[in-house]
Amino acid sequence: MGDREDFGPTLDEALVLAERWLDGVREGRIPPQVDVEAVKDELGRRLPQRGADAVEVLRRLADAVEPGLMRMHSPRFHGWVIGGAEPVALGADWLVSAWDQNTALREVTPGVVAAEELAGEWLIDLLGLPAGAEVGFVTGATVANLVGLVCGRDEVLRRSGWDARTDGLAGGPAVRLLVGRERHGSVDSAAILAGLGAGRVVEVDDQGRMRVDALREALAEGEGPAVVCLQAGNIHSGAFDPLAEAAAVAHEAGAWVHVDGAFGLWAAASPRLRHLVEGVETADSWATDAHKTLNVPYDCGIAAVGHPETLHASLAQHAAYLPGSIDIADPADRVPELSRRARGVPVYATLAQLGRAGVSDLVEQLADAASAIADGVRALPGAEILNEVGYTQVCASFGDDERTRAVGEALRSSGTALASPSTWHGRAVLRFSVSNWLTDAHEAARTVAAVKAAVAAVG
Repeated sequence: MGDREDFGPTLDEALVLAERWLDGVREGRIPPQVDVEAVKDELGRRLPQRGADAVEVLRRLADAVEPGLMRMHSPRFHGWVIGGAEPVALGADWLVSAWDQNTALREVTPGVVAAEELAGEWLIDLLGLPAGAEVGFVTGATVANLVGLVCGRDEVLRRSGWDARTDGLAGGPAVRLLVGRERHGSVDSAAILAGLGAGRVVEVDDQGRMRVDALREALAEGEGPAVVCLQAGNIHSGAFDPLAEAAAVAHEAGAWVHVDGAFGLWAAASPRLRHLVEGVETADSWATDAHKTLNVPYDCGIAAVGHPETLHASLAQHAAYLPGSIDIADPADRVPELSRRARGVPVYATLAQLGRAGVSDLVEQLADAASAIADGVRALPGAEILNEVGYTQVCASFGDDERTRAVGEALRSSGTALASPSTWHGRAVLRFSVSNWLTDAHEAARTVAAVKAAVAAVG
């Protein structure tokens, strides 16, 4: 039997089923229709003694799972901060799965490593980061933050005469971590994994921006090695810390500066919005996520470090059986994993198709759509926009907490648009995150119309 006979029927069926799902991107109902237990019932709860053929398994899988899927790729899905998938990115992701390359070593898989290295170089240029910085492709923003914090931890300990890689953390100088009060939870998770604990909380302004005076005071309260985590894009307001001033204060105190820019770092790609991240290049490490603003499929976090020697010292893996490069770093020298798929290939494909101007247009389109949603919602009875809308986030209240939650439930029940219920500054809010490449002025207007209908339904 030839290779086509081995793979063809199964992949042909997968394409049919994928196209069936994608046909509902714009008009399909957004929330899932069934719960986990119902899907398990349809999938079949007992492991069969002998299974069905591959095509039948895929059909059964799609029929059972689709009713339980959230249409996160809808242009009116504004929950959390989740992009869709540019067609070229989805196509490249399918190729990555078909190629099935372990992207750890340049000598072993030069094809995919070449695409990843170009993607990394382009990202450094596009985001205005230092020319010597290096990029590693990880699972998401949590691990990207982990890479930056681990590198920062090891570097400030090294300056203090302690080698964490050799001796561990026990017995060494305590590393102070300073974080903004409205940091994202992924920073906390990464900090715990890095052995830095909860960190010293620095006060912020009414939009969640770290106050430079509070950072200066917090640094002065203690001594010894320190890591400061700044934020590019508050999850509620979309606001950016004053990166240039805060980084300067942190560096004066000898601290490593890491920037969590999961969705906000992409503002640097737009000449119109780059002022939001002014001074970002003065940091030491950065985290972002290509599945958000760039609209690449999941499993594509980006960790960038401005000091490659520190990055390699903290993360590189070596073994006698691994044919590592001598004069240039391997992908495995930049991430915590040895075995991983070629996550950077869809990034390469997306950047190659969009180009510099296309990425800028995409970021500006998302920001413009957020402004349009804010303007439209603000005009509705009882509605209030609580944040300064300067990027892609909109936080709305519709009166008291009970009414705001009721509007959110009515919006979700309509199936036409979806926003995240949340709490910000002690008030219930609906948070609209604009991240999808399909969300343009037309789709923003449809979102506003859906919110208007929800407000009317609540009364």
